[in-house]
Amino acid sequence: MSHIRRLVVIVLFEGVDLLDITGPPEVFALLRREMEGDPGYHVSLAAESLQPVTTCAGVRVVPDITFEDAARRRIDTLLVPGSVDVDHRRQIHALVDPDVVARVKELAGRSRRIASVCVGAHLLAAAGLLDGKRATTHWSTARQLAADHPAVDVDPDPIFIRQGNIWTGAGLTACLDLSLALVAEDFGEPAALRVARQLVMYLKRPSGQSQFSVPLETGPTSRRMDQLRLHISQHLTRPLTVADLATHASIGERHLNRLFRDEMGTTPGAYVESVRLEAARSRLETTDDTLDRIAVLCGFKTIDTLIRVFRRRLDITPTEYRNRFRHAVTH
Repeated sequence: MSHIRRLVVIVLFEGVDLLDITGPPEVFALLRREMEGDPGYHVSLAAESLQPVTTCAGVRVVPDITFEDAARRRIDTLLVPGSVDVDHRRQIHALVDPDVVARVKELAGRSRRIASVCVGAHLLAAAGLLDGKRATTHWSTARQLAADHPAVDVDPDPIFIRQGNIWTGAGLTACLDLSLALVAEDFGEPAALRVARQLVMYLKRPSGQSQFSVPLETGPTSRRMDQLRLHISQHLTRPLTVADLATHASIGERHLNRLFRDEMGTTPGAYVESVRLEAARSRLETTDDTLDRIAVLCGFKTIDTLIRVFRRRLDITPTEYRNRFRHAVTH
């Protein structure tokens, strides 16, 4: 019995991130090796022409097909990588080429499933594919994505998010997690597990697994905000309400809310919860503390609250998180 490979088209353009376009094909190639005769996927790199494309790393990649050729084919999965620029202040900005956006929109209409890798989410958003949907991207450009596309519900924390037939992935190595999730959906968890073992990876990090440490998620902030963030991290067992934080900073509550919105892109309450969650994650990974003790030390007070926040923010329970990500504790 013959098998038809699922066509995966990866979008190429000048300055594209190298790992975005090489990571997923490696996963799919290993799948073919592990599937005992079932070919799995056929990967094609598509670009405006067949001329070599120079990636952000300076490595030149030769496309397999043109966008026009890809548009005539039945695409199973369209993978959209991204590209960034760094300004004189060392701030990272996702690049969005209107011509590439037009091609993405065209190819998406021919695709069963669309997935962005890293800042490729900016291209999907510009093509109108993320409107009304929850999406993620590399944490460094999440604010830009939210500002440029208010109709998109941007969540910078998970390593990938699925919304119907559209998937968005976080930065760099998270492309491997996203690719493994696609494999698991198409061919089952056992097949994805075999690939993960070849990659020496855990299978599979849940989509809710955080892509970064919360206290490091933002760029430079004002001295007042630095002091507030330090105060929060050092006093997690205190209430830390808006009123408490405003009193500590000697400012009004409205001013405090505006400060967090402008500098952190979130609310005081959401930020406090994020820092508490990060502290709880760290304790689950590195200590033998009971859930009761972690809940108290991180300011959640009760196990029920701890579990509720983990389920809502990471789509996993604290116990499941510990079982998957706990490091060995030395005594």
